[in-house]
Amino acid sequence: MKIVLDSNVIVSAFASRGLCASLFEVLIVREKIIISEHILSEVSRILKKKVKLPEKNINEIIDFLRVTAEIKDYEKMTQCVSRDKDDDEIIALAVSSNSKIIITGDKDLLVLKKYKNIRILSPKDFWLLFLS
Repeated sequence: MKIVLDSNVIVSAFASRGLCASLFEVLIVREKIIISEHILSEVSRILKKKVKLPEKNINEIIDFLRVTAEIKDYEKMTQCVSRDKDDDEIIALAVSSNSKIIITGDKDLLVLKKYKNIRILSPKDFWLLFLS
């Protein structure tokens, strides 16, 4: 199954040991993780500014993501779907890549619950529905 991971889930997976880290470990083995250059850029920026990781560590994480995930291009949305237009980038990626699920911690995406045939789930909800 193709699954889009939002940048906040990826950052959490690498910033601390917890649900997102465990989820990421399972997904890289069992599913196809779909991300974009936009997501990689956000992950890099957040790891640098908020998590304050050294540049070397950030580069290693980005390189690892490039190897373990599928980097996809996508067509931008012609209409706004989310309350936050940046989140439309995530939805557009899921639509363009024929992904079935978006995993995110972003409330502006989670409130949608679904877009077309794409489910939008929190890491906890995904874990409970598919992995427990």
